[in-house]
Amino acid sequence: MDRRWQFDWRLLVFSGLLLPLLLSLGIWQLNRADEKQTLLEAWQQRASDKPWAEVMTGDLQPGLPVYLTGFYDGQSWLLDNRTRDGVPGYEVLTVFRPLEGPVVVVNRGWIQGSRTRNILPMIETPNELLTLEGRLAEYPEPPVLAEVNSSESGWPKRVQALPKTKVAEFVDEPAPMIVMLSDPKQPGAYRADRVPDVMGPQTHYGYAVQWFALAAVLTILTVVASYRRSET
Repeated sequence: MDRRWQFDWRLLVFSGLLLPLLLSLGIWQLNRADEKQTLLEAWQQRASDKPWAEVMTGDLQPGLPVYLTGFYDGQSWLLDNRTRDGVPGYEVLTVFRPLEGPVVVVNRGWIQGSRTRNILPMIETPNELLTLEGRLAEYPEPPVLAEVNSSESGWPKRVQALPKTKVAEFVDEPAPMIVMLSDPKQPGAYRADRVPDVMGPQTHYGYAVQWFALAAVLTILTVVASYRRSET
């Protein structure tokens, strides 16, 4: 009795479909690990002395610490469906006009919502010259097919998301990223205690190893199962 290769098209089709999926999942986890490493390095940096206008000409990354001096504008959006400790509320996003550099949206933190949906919380915005410290963040982009328009005629406006294109309807050439205030002590801050996801890349590396290991096991089992005993 010996073994010889025996073609099994069903087994090969199954492996041919599953193997690329496992490999792509492993590669995706490696890419996620690189993204998390970049974010972690940016989050660990301290704010530089570069003016806002100069920062905007450099390499922009989420988590990069920045400072800027200027004035809050009267235009604010209330980002809906944001909870803290199980309490519904909003994140307050207000236009800020630096003395130099592009206008930027500042995430001032979380505020508790009113008991009824038809009443928006009162927003107080300082009008004097201020210096803010914060970190760059992506615009709150909408999920697929989400509604981004607001029915409110005045300010603030309640929104489910706030992409840059929406801000550009009211502000000429807004900054490519927004700024999240670094702490509740910043001027005009509400509950500014949300920390971006800065989980280390080790978890993603671990997931990548698991997917690649499954791909290796699948390959070995396919080869072994493709040999059948035959009489010599």
